[in-house]
Amino acid sequence: MSDFKKDIPYNDLPLLPPKSNLETTNILRKTITTSRALANLNGAIINLPNPQLFLDTIHLQEAKASSEIENIITTNDELYKSAVADKKFENSAAKEVISYKNALWYGLKQLESRPFITTNLCIDIMQRIKENTSSVRTTPGTTLSNTNGDVIYTPPSGEDVIREKLSNFEKFINEDDSLDPLIKMALMHYQFEAIHPFSDGNGRTGRILLLLYLKMEKLLDVPAIYLSEYIIQNKSEYYKRLRLVTEKEDWESWIIYMLDMIESTAQKGLIRLKEIIELMHKMSEEIREELPKVYTKDLLEIIFKLPYTKRQSLIEARLGTPKTVGNYLMALEDKGFLKSVKVGKEKLYLNQRLMKILEKK
Repeated sequence: MSDFKKDIPYNDLPLLPPKSNLETTNILRKTITTSRALANLNGAIINLPNPQLFLDTIHLQEAKASSEIENIITTNDELYKSAVADKKFENSAAKEVISYKNALWYGLKQLESRPFITTNLCIDIMQRIKENTSSVRTTPGTTLSNTNGDVIYTPPSGEDVIREKLSNFEKFINEDDSLDPLIKMALMHYQFEAIHPFSDGNGRTGRILLLLYLKMEKLLDVPAIYLSEYIIQNKSEYYKRLRLVTEKEDWESWIIYMLDMIESTAQKGLIRLKEIIELMHKMSEEIREELPKVYTKDLLEIIFKLPYTKRQSLIEARLGTPKTVGNYLMALEDKGFLKSVKVGKEKLYLNQRLMKILEKK
């Protein structure tokens, strides 16, 4: 058993990989079905005419749910308006969610040139989420409490200790090939949250690392998946399973929880993707029929990239002069394809049917 005491810094947090049996029959069975679900989603995305098209939307949804776990709450409507309007963040929650999305995009971009997850990358991501320049925790006294205020965990303390644990974490992710990547992913997520290297932003950084890892291991070429939604729906289970690893070294139930999350999220992602693609085909035919002079493939892609769009997006896509594209949007609204709303001095246009799919739980 571990030498864990919840109110003393857990400087003896065991290094990775754990000494337990991580390849039980249950775990190995689960890796098979999870890999299959990821492969199905991956195949569907790669076969899209434009695999990047829905990424903005998917990553904003992930950012919204991940921030919600930290009690940063915004609505889809506020969020998408903020993403499209000229930087007028109507509430601070939407602003934080957009910082999260930017941090995720930054991480994905970094992986393209250096396919490794490093301590420095973790720090960079956290700084972008928090929009500050803080680094690894140096001041003692960090504890994690439950809703009643009771301490349930005290992470390792002291910058040298934390950096040593992170260095092992980094080595394990990038160099240890002895385990199935999905099992590794569950271990690294536990370890990052247990090290708790920052004063704030650990949960969100840890969830971004999951998406980066799936891409790095080529399990999902385009990380189009909303993992945090699952954690919200199974939040107490998530924290309970984390705690059982710390207190009882129960790795099996934690790994299975994480694989369940990936599998069920990939299956849901595939259903949602199919619904959006069907809607896109349908609206494509309807617009072509009712507004043949307005319809182009590029225009259709713009109104599906995010639920809100604006004149500037059409101008930037070179779809016509400001006057022409303004007329296109008014015609689309007139026929009920879009609905306009004012945000400050700007006029945004909402694709309500797309939003409806995104709002579905």
